[in-house]
Amino acid sequence: MLEILKKVYLFESLSVHELEKIEKISRMEAFGKDAVIFKEGEPGNRLYMISDGEVRISRVVPGSGEEALTVLKPGACFGEMSVFDRSERSTDAIANKDCTLITISRSDFEMLLDFNRDVGYKVLWSVVRLLSERLRVTNDNLRSFLAMSMF
Repeated sequence: MLEILKKVYLFESLSVHELEKIEKISRMEAFGKDAVIFKEGEPGNRLYMISDGEVRISRVVPGSGEEALTVLKPGACFGEMSVFDRSERSTDAIANKDCTLITISRSDFEMLLDFNRDVGYKVLWSVVRLLSERLRVTNDNLRSFLAMSMF
């Protein structure tokens, strides 16, 4: 599990000793192809990292059906937004292939960050960078969408 955690964006700045702390609060879960990991609107109480397989992040568009937003590969992290802001899930997460996920509950994660300030600092800076990157992609997509709608 430690090898996968090293590859996860949120934890790439952590030392081996710090990663071992993350490993202690992590657990493995397996999902078969097309299994629902979580649905939009559900409470977000766990973050996920892909050890093996693929996960499709999507939304249901009324009148159109499922719209895949992205397909995540091993090493990707997802579900962290609702863990950090204690909100409902904003998308669906579905196993695109059989997959094995590393999961951490919100309560365990918060406790780790509270009692290990150095780990918390590093992880939260990674979250800031991740969310900034996602916001830039969203802005670019919105700009492209608006440009296309003008014609």
